[in-house]
Amino acid sequence: MGCRLTELYGSPDAINHEISYDGGYRGTRVCGELRTFDGGMVADRVNRKWLIVGSLFVWSFVTLMMGYCTDFNQIYYLRALMGVSEALYIPAGLSLITDYHQEKTRSLAVGIHMTGLYVGQALGGFGATVASAYTWETTFHWFGIIGIAYSVVLIIFLHDKKDHVEQAVKLENYPKENPISGAFKGLGMLFTNIAFWIILLYFATPSLPGWATKNWLPTLFAENLSLDMSEAGPLSTFTIAISSFIGVIAGGILSDKWIQRNVRGRVYTGAIGLALTIPSLLLLGFGHNFPMIIGGGLCFGIGYGIFDANNMPILCQFISPRYRATAYGIMNMTGVFAGAAITDILGKSTDAGNLGHDFAMLAGLVLIALLIQVIFLRPKVANMTDEC
Repeated sequence: MGCRLTELYGSPDAINHEISYDGGYRGTRVCGELRTFDGGMVADRVNRKWLIVGSLFVWSFVTLMMGYCTDFNQIYYLRALMGVSEALYIPAGLSLITDYHQEKTRSLAVGIHMTGLYVGQALGGFGATVASAYTWETTFHWFGIIGIAYSVVLIIFLHDKKDHVEQAVKLENYPKENPISGAFKGLGMLFTNIAFWIILLYFATPSLPGWATKNWLPTLFAENLSLDMSEAGPLSTFTIAISSFIGVIAGGILSDKWIQRNVRGRVYTGAIGLALTIPSLLLLGFGHNFPMIIGGGLCFGIGYGIFDANNMPILCQFISPRYRATAYGIMNMTGVFAGAAITDILGKSTDAGNLGHDFAMLAGLVLIALLIQVIFLRPKVANMTDEC
């Protein structure tokens, strides 16, 4: 994307003159993803299949149209629309997966789903290679066309869970209930649940280092290992993506086994993941040699992957299916707020030459969240239902 912006405007200075890239470009994505709050409430009340299909179609169509962009503003607004489509997908997709998969396979199913993000992140590094071999227009066009075609495949083969569809039909047959009042009723159920507040903190705090690694790890690699960004970028991306892939699979299998013996098995598995990120942040922040930095990156990826595979399954132990998409939408929105804040803070730290130090200090926040989770998060059932 950066290469394309330079092509459009001629130089980084021209880009900065047109609009602040870090603030503006990321801002459109953040504003879009904040719509997970609305997307979650919608997903709890309608057929999730069509939300998922529509989200994929819009995402792919936006990718296709980016191949026709001729100025920064066009990219800017298309990326905002892409963020909205992603916001509609995440709560609907995860709630659908957890409806189909119960105690024995739930975390692994969520983990496999999350591997798509990590594989895509790793393969995304080859986007510039493909664009250089052909053209950037062709690259965007074909990725968009492939996604649109896949949305047609989902129309044929993807089906919502029967219970959820019946619940949505029942809601449609009760016109006396105002949709807005129904949505606020759901929010009231969530915000009066103390466990949900603990889960919200548990989710939001690791989002700080999660977004930090996503946005600033290449810079940290470049500074601490004295590498060019052309080397630091792919190295950091592959380190986190591959280790996270391992983490979500291992964390999913462990959690599904543990929950069958101990109702707090998923909580303990998530705690293991969080615990692994603490020394990794210290290694990443203070390390100045290859083994420490790469070791820290691998440890962080595995730990964050374990954490990622168990967020929604832990939520399912406290929130009934009727409100899960809404709950996850709120969680994701809170994580986006945290990520936007830390991205800005670490940007200032980079300018001040304190990126490594401030990166390592995030370990303290994660430790606090870990202690609160282990002490106070005590589920009574493996799967909360409307009857519980």
